[in-house]
Amino acid sequence: MNTILLTGDEPEVRNYLALALSSEGFDVDFAYSGQQAVDHLSRNAANISLVILDLTMPHNDGLESLSDIRTTWPDLPVITLGGGGSSVNMVSVLKTGARALLPKPVAQEDLLKAVQSALEECSSEQNQMESLESSLRSPEYYPFAEDTWSERLESMLDKMASSDVPVLLRGETGVGKEVLARKLHARSSRGNRPFVKLNCAALPSELIESELFGYERGAFTGAFKTTPGKFEMANGGTLLLDEIGDMDFKLQAKLLHVLQDREFHRLGSKDVSRVDVRVMAATHCDLEMAISNKRFREDLFYRLNIIEIDIPPLRERKDEILSLSEFFIRKYGPGGTSPVEIPAALQRALLDHDWPGNVRELENVIRKYLVFQSVDQVMQELRRKNRRRAVLSPQHPPPHVSDRAVRLASAAEEMTPRATLQAAQWDREQAARALEVDPPTLLTRMKALAIQNGSTPKFVEVPIQTTPASQSILKKVDYARKEAETEAILAALNSTLWNRKQAATLLRIDYKALLYKMKKLGIGEKTGTVPETELCQSSFGGHTP
Repeated sequence: MNTILLTGDEPEVRNYLALALSSEGFDVDFAYSGQQAVDHLSRNAANISLVILDLTMPHNDGLESLSDIRTTWPDLPVITLGGGGSSVNMVSVLKTGARALLPKPVAQEDLLKAVQSALEECSSEQNQMESLESSLRSPEYYPFAEDTWSERLESMLDKMASSDVPVLLRGETGVGKEVLARKLHARSSRGNRPFVKLNCAALPSELIESELFGYERGAFTGAFKTTPGKFEMANGGTLLLDEIGDMDFKLQAKLLHVLQDREFHRLGSKDVSRVDVRVMAATHCDLEMAISNKRFREDLFYRLNIIEIDIPPLRERKDEILSLSEFFIRKYGPGGTSPVEIPAALQRALLDHDWPGNVRELENVIRKYLVFQSVDQVMQELRRKNRRRAVLSPQHPPPHVSDRAVRLASAAEEMTPRATLQAAQWDREQAARALEVDPPTLLTRMKALAIQNGSTPKFVEVPIQTTPASQSILKKVDYARKEAETEAILAALNSTLWNRKQAATLLRIDYKALLYKMKKLGIGEKTGTVPETELCQSSFGGHTP
């Protein structure tokens, strides 16, 4: 099935186009800006057959990203959308290599005609899809190395495959969760039946329900014809719910009902549909944390988690790197010629790299090596990635950040209680009230931070401006606390190039708590708002910059 990357900042337009495309059998991934589209392709270009890009997004985001896409992925077909009264020049757009420029609003018939034409013209994408379909008919899944973990897993595969109970696959993005799910399906009695996948993070929550359960014609605006959902498509086979941790909380209750009763209603239909489907789920999220934060249903967790497989990241499976590299060379290398060898210098570079993108990142690196046949180019790219990760990592702040800012960020956890105690003249009851905690909790924090009465800050002295005598101690305390919090937050933001999720990690507070504090302290309003750089949702233990 062709996967189309749909990019635009207008939810109504995205949803309309997604329904039109999915009704014709296309899978749809979403990006909400041109930069997100480029970032998505950098991780998943091999899975994308076509890009639909809105050129009328703010700040010329679409035009700039079109140029980036055509430069980096010259063989990937792109269809562009432009407003009827926009200043987008058709000639200049088509000169970049875009297959078509469609005016908005675009009719369903025109859209599908342009998509079909672009896919037919792009023979390389057709060959890629045929190769993928062939590999699924006679599975050629990459191997897990013969280490202790994989040996235990291999001994369990047949037992797990012979059962119909749900399986929960856990691990960082790109470790091979889908590969393992397909292996299980292929070995099971359902191996000759459909294997269907739904990425719960790739679709807006309002579209996932129709994707899962299908819909009748006219059930809602954009329902052009009766369309079966993933459950019906997988009947008799296996359904993989990828990124289950990102599924909308309300929809989780309906999924639980289907798992229990094996029946559901299409949207817009009163008839009951019954299915026989084995469900597998995959996630890189910490589901237990999501349960405690009321973002994931505990009953659904236990329904899915009958068999759990925790796949380690590639950096913990170093002995697999070279065997995986050889596998990808055999898979993507030129046929009928001598196999491409991996020089010793490149082998060392591959083994030294941490692989935050796991097996998927390794696959992309090997494919690039096969294209350019340049060891130096691949090694330079790996070094560049390592430098970028070091800049974004809270443990390795960028070199332009002052030592004082780094010390402030490191000391953020102790600055607020220490400054509050100083302003309250070490009156713990007053300080606890200002910090909105009870005195025993404050005492515990003081012991953990080694704060004693009258002690000075470990790294920096927080200045407390002179206030009129009429002001109460609590006002002094509040002022000192805000000063300390503001300086620490700004230092953390600067040391992570204003990546708020990284700053929250550095400050050891929840991401939402950081956003609340920034709003309360006027950070971003007084200092000037800086664009967000983070894209990832939650993390199982890695980060996707």
